[in-house]
Amino acid sequence: MGRFMAEITTKEKLAAIVKALDSKRGEDIQAIGIGDLTILADYFVIANGSSTTQTKALAEEVEFKMSQLGIEPLRTEGYQGQTWIVLDYGDIVVHVFYKETRSYYNLERLWSDGKSVDISEYIEAE
Repeated sequence: MGRFMAEITTKEKLAAIVKALDSKRGEDIQAIGIGDLTILADYFVIANGSSTTQTKALAEEVEFKMSQLGIEPLRTEGYQGQTWIVLDYGDIVVHVFYKETRSYYNLERLWSDGKSVDISEYIEAE
């Protein structure tokens, strides 16, 4: 058992992702538990930026903070258009939207059978 880092839990990953999004002023950050509904992931984390520049910055911050924990996404999509960037971490899939794109696709409605997760403890009070 000569491993240096302990295995990080899904809850710890969720906390790191939400904190990264919050640190770059991500808007309307939500986590939805979808593990009972699909094999895709255990959680979706959804947030949006107010510009494509901010959307890209949010996704990059999540990638940076997760890589500091030794975790790289299995795949990423959407960096070219910067209106919907997906970071797939296996058990958690992060969706970072440009505001208008988010309201158009409305993932929260599509996954409304999922469980809303209380992430308030990971968000800095204004």
